[in-house]
Amino acid sequence: MGKEKVGFWVVGVVVLVLILGSSAASDDRQQRWRKAVMSGETMGSSMMINRAPSSIVLPLHGNVYPTGFYNVTLNIGQPSKPYFLDVDTGSDLTWLQCDAPCVHCREAPHPYYKPSNNLVAWKDPICQSLHADGDQRCENPGQCDYEVEYADGGSSLGVLVRDAFNLNFTSEKRQSPLLALGCGYDQDLGGSYHPIDGVLGLGRGKSSIVSQLSSVGLVRNVIGHCLSARGGGFLFFGDEIYDPSRVAWTPMSPNAKHYSPGLAELTFDGKTTGFKNLLVTFDSGASYTYVNSQVYEGLISLMKRELSTKPLRQALDDQTLPLCWKGRKPFKSIRDVKKYFKTFALSFTNDGKSKTQLEFSPEAFLIVSAKGNACLGILNGTEVGLNDLNVIGDISMQDRVVIYDNEKQLIGWAPGNCDRLPKSKSFIM
Repeated sequence: MGKEKVGFWVVGVVVLVLILGSSAASDDRQQRWRKAVMSGETMGSSMMINRAPSSIVLPLHGNVYPTGFYNVTLNIGQPSKPYFLDVDTGSDLTWLQCDAPCVHCREAPHPYYKPSNNLVAWKDPICQSLHADGDQRCENPGQCDYEVEYADGGSSLGVLVRDAFNLNFTSEKRQSPLLALGCGYDQDLGGSYHPIDGVLGLGRGKSSIVSQLSSVGLVRNVIGHCLSARGGGFLFFGDEIYDPSRVAWTPMSPNAKHYSPGLAELTFDGKTTGFKNLLVTFDSGASYTYVNSQVYEGLISLMKRELSTKPLRQALDDQTLPLCWKGRKPFKSIRDVKKYFKTFALSFTNDGKSKTQLEFSPEAFLIVSAKGNACLGILNGTEVGLNDLNVIGDISMQDRVVIYDNEKQLIGWAPGNCDRLPKSKSFIM
């Protein structure tokens, strides 16, 4: 949810997810929905499956530009039906646009989800995790109302249900665990609408699909993705398909709600820039990378100084992104222009001793626009309300495996072949 439209002014991003309790406005919407909701008694809050941990690998579709997002197809329900979900490591809750009936939904690739009558109760731990920081009032103990808001102005209001997720595992077995998801009957998709059926929340909270799969013993609580710069890629749950010794690891910040490796220092062309103690988070729900205004202006200044002697000039007529450059003739790919740009890096300190670097080659911060210009995919996060938070978006995670190990509390990355779906038990780096 919240992928940016590729344009000069519309640059919303999903990062800070706020789970709210019922407000006066949402109360009215919930009451209208309840009059038409299906009847039925809630079932158990979980379904324990005693299986040895395995992994799940799912193909991804989309790209950073021009599509502006990556999505995955999941088969949900009884009987199973396919849905396109936006892959978002910046939020926890998975939800579908829901015909229960729908008060306010947007056009979607598939018919709206028809909910099961297996409502999640208010006292369920997953429901409580969504309301931990909000209003604790409960009008109906038999169900869990939710409202999730995104930093781009989008939101989803609905009720939690449990339904079957039909999943293929690398052990060559198929399972259909009952998992909690949001039946979203009132959506405002904000200024960054694109045609999806819902959002796949992959954050650190209890309501995350991978957290739920882990709690019933199906996979370890590990998430990874490999986004191809040529489009597509794959998403995986579990830790069977990579070699951890080939990954650059750094600890997750223990106090952050999101996937943050903590504080970083910025270097440019191997030299210090003076920008230190930068709070960084990874978010697959952001197409581009965002830095605070001071870092943004500093990077622009360094790049312009390097480009002053190169055969490039600013393309003021190209509003694909805020800053674009044109050459003597249109560029066909990043390969045509990468020689003009220096690499920069973020350096993370591990336990006060060693450092782990995340390098940004030109492929990790440039796109070639439809006009054949090179445009900078690093944007000013302060301008879109991120304050001092610096967000690593899809453009900077392309062609590398990024892993969020919630069990060991580590974030890691390594170069990867994202164009080929890994086979069972195979390594991807």
